[in-house]
Amino acid sequence: MQYTLEVIPLPVSDIDRSRDFYRDKVGFHVDIDQEVLSGMRLVQLTPPGSGCSVLLAQDAFWDAALQGPKPQPGSYRGLQLCVSDIKAARAELLDRGLEVSEPVEYAPTDGATFMYFTDPDGNGWAIQEYRQRAEKPLHKLLTELAER
Repeated sequence: MQYTLEVIPLPVSDIDRSRDFYRDKVGFHVDIDQEVLSGMRLVQLTPPGSGCSVLLAQDAFWDAALQGPKPQPGSYRGLQLCVSDIKAARAELLDRGLEVSEPVEYAPTDGATFMYFTDPDGNGWAIQEYRQRAEKPLHKLLTELAER
């Protein structure tokens, strides 16, 4: 049995504001924006080239989907995107009006340079430069590994 991670619910306080932020400033594609049950609106967005989406969710979703404590808007940290060229990604994000940190190189090896931003609620994101992805996108690498 193979399992794929395809959707990460993200707690937000204002779905419209968050949708606009992820669409307009970060460049995610809006896949779904609809009320699925009375009082439960879901907005799902996908980063370009990604097989995993984020689902913007408010109280009605968490009440229906979870048992236990409800995550608070702004409580997520460590969400991570990968790009093959961090300088080009930063320039694109700055052009979109996103406040994103300068790249930080923790080591000279591929995969060790990061930059950071937060969404309007304070959910924290990292963007990792993984130059290898330019020649070997993740879906190709996973196909190769599965064929072994």
